[in-house]
Amino acid sequence: MALVTVALELVLVVTTMLVTASLVVVGPRRIATALSEFRWRLEVCLLPLAALAAVLFVRWATVDVTVRLEQRVIGYNLTPHLFEIERIVFPENPVAVLQSFQSPELTSFFVFVYIYGYAFLLLFPFVAYFSLDRMEELSTLLLSYTANYGIGLGCYILFMAFGPSNLAPDFFERLLYDAFPQAAFLTYQVNQPTNVFPSLHTSLSVTVFLLAWLTRDEYPVWVPIAGVLAGSVLLSTMYLGIHWFSDVVAGTVLAVVSVYIGRNYTVAGILHGVRDYVDARLSRDGQPDSK
Repeated sequence: MALVTVALELVLVVTTMLVTASLVVVGPRRIATALSEFRWRLEVCLLPLAALAAVLFVRWATVDVTVRLEQRVIGYNLTPHLFEIERIVFPENPVAVLQSFQSPELTSFFVFVYIYGYAFLLLFPFVAYFSLDRMEELSTLLLSYTANYGIGLGCYILFMAFGPSNLAPDFFERLLYDAFPQAAFLTYQVNQPTNVFPSLHTSLSVTVFLLAWLTRDEYPVWVPIAGVLAGSVLLSTMYLGIHWFSDVVAGTVLAVVSVYIGRNYTVAGILHGVRDYVDARLSRDGQPDSK
């Protein structure tokens, strides 16, 4: 029941933000045109949309398997190394520095940004790019998201890492769950305590900002909004004690790589390349030994 209540509140708040931003940034005329041409727009983006859905489904369906692989078979615990790197590089840990500025108002702001602002930041580009005359930007968004989740899942299997508040709760405060305990009902449904390297909150937020910058001629107002929200999400992950600075850096790198993939490749091209590679290997293996 608590999960349903929190989920409904999330839907209500984010929907309100989406409607407001759509009217202000995109405009009623563009939205009306996009809705009237819904079918062909959806058909153009069907393949990258299916790829994203497949990756998200695999991530959701293999949570238990991933945890077992991570903790018992493959997973390498990065946590001590992340903590040691930040101890060497910084005179004081960045998470501790941010938390030293805590106040009820600042905590409330970062909790809102981490939960509601992040969801809005990820969803609004779908509306914005679906409303453009061409679907290239929406396809880029979908493939960039797919790369983020796909590479992120691989990292979570290979690397086990605990966030600051999970590693040392006496030193780093669990501000998210202290200020908003209901958040646990949401976060535990979609994530594991060891899935912090890289920070997907960071990578996806930076991805949205980079794409906003690349499409600034279409939506100039969206660029500062995306920039402020993305920057706030980055800070919130550390301020709330969820991610290390290293996780944020890795997430930023992942965002750059994902946007590069989204801008320079297509799902059809990737599938075609994989098929050619497999065919070439099968042909090579089927050839008789020249000796």
